[in-house]
Amino acid sequence: MNLPNSHPTPIATTVYADSELASAAVAGQIAELIRARAAEGQPCVLGLATGSSPTRVYEELVRLHREDGLSFQNVISFNLDEYYPMQPDSLQSYVRFMREYLFDHVDIKPENVHIPDGTVPPEQVAEFCRRYEEQIREAGGIDLQLLGIGRTGHIGFNEPGSGPVSRTRLITLDHVTRTDAASDFYGEENVPRRALTMGVGTILEAQKIVLMAWGEGKAAVVKRMVEGEVSDSVPATYLQRHPAVQVVLDEAAGAELTPRKTPWLLGLPCNWHDAALVRKAITWLARTVTKPILKLTEEDYNENGLSELLAQSGPAYDINIRVFNELQHTITGWPGGKPNADDTYRPERAEPFPKRVLIFSPHPDDDVISMGGTLLRLVDQGHEVHVAYQTSGNIAVFDDEAIRFADFVADYDEAFHLPADVPADNLYHRVADFLKNKQPGQVDSDEVQQIKGLIRRGEAKSACRLAGIPDANVHFQDLPFYETGRVRKKPLGDEDIRLTMELLNRVQPQQIYAAGDLSDPHGTHRVCLAAIFESIHRLKASDTAWLDDCWVWLYRGAWQEWDIDQIEMAVPLSPSELTRKRRAIFKHQSQKDRPLFPGADQREFWQRAEARNRTTAKLYDELGLPEYEGIEAFVRWEF
Repeated sequence: MNLPNSHPTPIATTVYADSELASAAVAGQIAELIRARAAEGQPCVLGLATGSSPTRVYEELVRLHREDGLSFQNVISFNLDEYYPMQPDSLQSYVRFMREYLFDHVDIKPENVHIPDGTVPPEQVAEFCRRYEEQIREAGGIDLQLLGIGRTGHIGFNEPGSGPVSRTRLITLDHVTRTDAASDFYGEENVPRRALTMGVGTILEAQKIVLMAWGEGKAAVVKRMVEGEVSDSVPATYLQRHPAVQVVLDEAAGAELTPRKTPWLLGLPCNWHDAALVRKAITWLARTVTKPILKLTEEDYNENGLSELLAQSGPAYDINIRVFNELQHTITGWPGGKPNADDTYRPERAEPFPKRVLIFSPHPDDDVISMGGTLLRLVDQGHEVHVAYQTSGNIAVFDDEAIRFADFVADYDEAFHLPADVPADNLYHRVADFLKNKQPGQVDSDEVQQIKGLIRRGEAKSACRLAGIPDANVHFQDLPFYETGRVRKKPLGDEDIRLTMELLNRVQPQQIYAAGDLSDPHGTHRVCLAAIFESIHRLKASDTAWLDDCWVWLYRGAWQEWDIDQIEMAVPLSPSELTRKRRAIFKHQSQKDRPLFPGADQREFWQRAEARNRTTAKLYDELGLPEYEGIEAFVRWEF
């Protein structure tokens, strides 16, 4: 099979409701292959990936080993890549990753595990890579290769420019890839500039390939991989030339694919009785032809694949009016509900008023970054507003900030002659000595973690005071899953759920706001949202009465906004409210100027937030709706 000259073929793509279901399906497929090969008396050769995408797959494989007796005795594994240079016991090492997530928990033979060696001397790298390819061939080739995908379209560490015949080699990492990895290394400056990776040609020789992608942040590159032209500028597009590739996605990662985003363009059957689909089609049409909704014509419908909608529900003006009204009804200046008003066409109930409101913030600044204007509006309108900071956010504080605060405590102690068994300057010297000798990526000491957590806590309190929220209504949960001192967190546990249920029962809110974005590159938002959902499900199962009068609204964080057709509540902001919101964000001084983990967007958080709010307002304006300075958007979760 001459892959480089073969023609692209449609890639089989499966979209699951969420990444957990998708991961379980992939793990089941791997388990079936392992057992089938064992029954034949043959080894099962797996190509394995690292990163956030396969972690749940490995967890499910471990569960199958422990509970269903799945044996890995016949498995031979080859990992895709490793940073170079990299010691195997380093926190960021893929050797360590594989041990922690899979190898230490199953019965795979150590001699059957192969991972590129980040300690090979430079003069021996070429020979190591040649031998790695040889070992794959000696094992009979890879039966199933697991892949993730990077924002540059890389598979393994095959960056743009990697061709279809490339082999295992040392490669220089793209700036975008290093930026994305910065959180794992506590700063981009600590990320290795090179890596050892299987080549695209090596990957394409696997009998079967399964590529996984989760979250909105991967949607754009997934679309390019599946539907774009084959090009070395997006190495993942070479998968189109393989006869047995399966792309496995969650809803968010598959959102940009044409069959899901604009199925009418492919002539696929559409349920035009679905109001949400109609709203999606009409907002898309208006933006495509750059017209307000009420100016769309029958020609616009017919020329853009929507003639069937027109035939079923036309004339165009009737559809336009209906969708325009639906969008108009999302706009409200009363996010907690307007008292003594007809709420038939309002997104929130008029009663009860005032409401008890609980805003969950994954990190100690997500509340003001993501919905600061709405938070201020809720307080101004007299609601009882509580904020729950789900994690300490302590890993996102620069070391020099910790030294500065430890120094302040020592000076404060000396200035006011505070009695103490151990002088505060002792703490300062311990902290300073630790941080002076701290290695890149090293976990902070318990004292340093505490100081950094207190810095974030103090900033959050300051922002809440600015908003007028009493100290008694500010809750710091410090969920245990987060408190590892590392970017890589523990799985969500029962204690996280217990703490969340306890707070919910104590506050008994009539409104809950939670971070519903899954694009957070560090995964914390995803786990925090799971804690809330699971807690509500358990409370609902126990017939908790106050839940009957509780609504849940989901906001998105600094990374991305809801699509306009998804928005169910749009809270307009005036210029002065945007300024107040900015002041609240500024209270988080440790994240000002340059946050430790900026993600792909190098702008400050307040700049991202304001740009997002103004962009949403502009979209409403372009669709023919009222013009505002900014808009914060929410989607209701009906549990």
